[in-house]
Amino acid sequence: MSWATTDDNIKLYFEEAGSGTPIVFVHEFGGDWRSWEPQMRHFARRHRCITFSARGFTPSDIPKDVDAYSQRRAVQDILCIMDAAGIDRAHIVGLSMGGFATLHFGLVAPARALSLTVAGAGYGAEKEHEEHFRNLSIEVGRQFETLGSKEFAKTYALGASRVQLQNKDPRGWLEFATQLGEHDSLGCANTMRGVQARRPSIYDLEADLRKMTVPTLILVGDEDDHCLQPGIFMKKAIPASGLAVMPKTGHTLNLEDPERFNREVEDFIITVEAGRWAVRDPRAIGSEIMKAK
Repeated sequence: MSWATTDDNIKLYFEEAGSGTPIVFVHEFGGDWRSWEPQMRHFARRHRCITFSARGFTPSDIPKDVDAYSQRRAVQDILCIMDAAGIDRAHIVGLSMGGFATLHFGLVAPARALSLTVAGAGYGAEKEHEEHFRNLSIEVGRQFETLGSKEFAKTYALGASRVQLQNKDPRGWLEFATQLGEHDSLGCANTMRGVQARRPSIYDLEADLRKMTVPTLILVGDEDDHCLQPGIFMKKAIPASGLAVMPKTGHTLNLEDPERFNREVEDFIITVEAGRWAVRDPRAIGSEIMKAK
């Protein structure tokens, strides 16, 4: 059990296990530091693994001011955890909200990233659904604050891209839903308002993504409808990226199919550390196919 203190005096809780090249796991909105247990157990055999609770998620501090939450602040908090742990560079692995933070980490602090795994990131990114997503995020925040996490978790945990986990692993889903219900209601509400509702669309980052050369793995479930197209977009935009689509899988990738998830991430990290995950060969660009010499 360890703590990091941010520059705005927020205490962040983190745990670590194992030794070797560091991996930092960044959880989704529906999770917390506990969400990465299948990965901590697997990767700690060969890596130094860090899992933490974002601000707004216990046992980390719960800022009362919504302005203490933002996409940029989420990146700074990852850096704060790394500094507190004495880690200069790490493989950053994030899911959903954590996937967005991981992507922005690569834009803000590329020198601190050995690689990026951006999993299940895309909700609200599609331009045609952007306004709806922002309004929905605000409403979800209101529901968490009004009903409380324990009650609203019963609805949130049964979203269209969550039922796949329930169908495959009822006990795993129940654990997920139970932990979601234990979250701080104000922390959830402010995270929705300050991070989810205000973050930029991935499509608005295109110019910067095309310049980012950090090795990147994009992971998407094929039944996670609003992440599929953003996943393809990121594959096309990020020069050193690869896209893996997990079949018959929803949003909670790392819990729904941990063995496949771990295998994809492990193969990626091995390839990166071997120096074999390069930027895309220009000859492989679609516009170059069958181009006359």
